[in-house]
Amino acid sequence: MKKIVVGTLSICVATILLTSCVAKRKYISARTKATQEHNDNVALNGRVNRLEDTVSMLHHKLGAMGNANENANNELNKTNNELYRTNNELNMTKEQIASQRQRLQQMQSFIDQQQKAVQDLKKKISDALVSFNSSELDVTMKDGKVYISMQESLLFPSGSAKVNPRGKEALAKVASVLTTNNDINIDIEGHTDNKPIHTTQYPDNWALSTARATSIAHVLIDEYAVSPTRLIASGRAFYEPVASNDTEDGRAHNRRAEIILEPKLDELMQLMNTPNLTGK
Repeated sequence: MKKIVVGTLSICVATILLTSCVAKRKYISARTKATQEHNDNVALNGRVNRLEDTVSMLHHKLGAMGNANENANNELNKTNNELYRTNNELNMTKEQIASQRQRLQQMQSFIDQQQKAVQDLKKKISDALVSFNSSELDVTMKDGKVYISMQESLLFPSGSAKVNPRGKEALAKVASVLTTNNDINIDIEGHTDNKPIHTTQYPDNWALSTARATSIAHVLIDEYAVSPTRLIASGRAFYEPVASNDTEDGRAHNRRAEIILEPKLDELMQLMNTPNLTGK
């Protein structure tokens, strides 16, 4: 009986020991597995963190690249706009140059025409006054104008502003040209020497020179039908001499009346005042 009990106990102890060994192995295995899983989890977390850092860095780079791309596009657009503006300005400049060249050519052509008109006018006046000698009058061209300089001896008695018959004959010849050329402005100037005059009718040289210019204007208007709208009459007294007043011959040359003829420059002035085709 005792043997049976001992045997039974031995079996129980063996069973317990066996069970305990199995449980310990499972525990160790489970603990090892848990440790491995923990280590794996730590490694995974580290990897995830590194990946997240990498993703964040990539996001920053992508953002920086996006900003750089936007800046590059802005610079490109700015450059394109400047290039477009520069091309427009270049084209406008070319148009302005072409317009200015055209205007200059037109002005030069008109000036040439005016010069020819003045030369033709001088010839007509010279031909009309061919019967008068150089001691009586002189026809010259200066500064785009025709000057008819008539001596006092041809036009007036000394100290008088009344045009004499010989003077009217000369004015009739001038009027014959003026009435057939309506595009000519007429300026009449009276001149004296420097010897003072003081009479009831002419208190000074200004009065005499102005009266003589006015008398010539009236002869042209009243007797030879020259339009008064074309005439200007003025006196210069002795302030524009053509010779020395120290000699009698010089003073005789200074006592004169000048009829100054100038083709109208309206077309030229209009051309000069016309703005560029581009509005600049």
